[in-house]
Amino acid sequence: MKKIIALLTIAGVMTFGISNIMFAQDTQPDTTAADTTTVAVEPVEVETVEMEAEPAKPQTFHEVLKEQFIQGGPEFMGIVLLTLIFGLAISIERIIYLTLSTTNTKKLLGNIESALNSDGLEKAKEICRDTRGPVASIFYQGLLRYDSGIDEVEKSIVSYGSVITGRLESGVSWISLFIALAPMLGFMGTVIGMIKAFDDIAAAGDISPQIVASGIKVALLTTVFGLIVAIILQIFYNYIVSKIDNLVNDMEDSSISFIDIVNKYAKK
Repeated sequence: MKKIIALLTIAGVMTFGISNIMFAQDTQPDTTAADTTTVAVEPVEVETVEMEAEPAKPQTFHEVLKEQFIQGGPEFMGIVLLTLIFGLAISIERIIYLTLSTTNTKKLLGNIESALNSDGLEKAKEICRDTRGPVASIFYQGLLRYDSGIDEVEKSIVSYGSVITGRLESGVSWISLFIALAPMLGFMGTVIGMIKAFDDIAAAGDISPQIVASGIKVALLTTVFGLIVAIILQIFYNYIVSKIDNLVNDMEDSSISFIDIVNKYAKK
């Protein structure tokens, strides 16, 4: 169905373009018929006005980037662009997930402690269920094993904490792969472009500066774009890793405080 819609869209655009061309041709004045009548016209002095040439508008950054991308060739430039798209997609997904996983642990610990002191264990479980984030899930797993003893509570927190850490780090390895892959693809495109430049020199039979310069420029463009992609993804990668480290440290610190709260409740 999507292919049919795409084909119909392309056909509509082509039809619209052809109709515009035909309409433009029809509206042009007919100059084929020669006028046989001659009219004597007195010479009229016409003032000539010199038109100043308009200065060329500077290209925007988007236009320059597009032009350089086309000059680099679609073979490797397209692959480098795909690494950027996939890397950004995973990075944005991870940032959204980590942002939603952030919890006010101090407020959560205070609510759990007050619930244990006033309403009991079930109320504390309800607070953990209604709170979003991995920290609340870890606390809930600990409260589920409260009847088995404080040792089981600690084991469940440690075990489930490692599971949550794995979920937080999911997809990060793909970002690091794209960071390493983008400049490598750029270097490969540069090597192949240099080989093509030498082939052009051999075909021309002369080392022309124009041939050498154009070939080397096209070859180096892939490296430049590969490095740009790697830099962009590296920034996102470092932010995501720092976000994960903060969440893990917050989980560990709050888990210690949570065990102390549960231990105090058990001694009552």
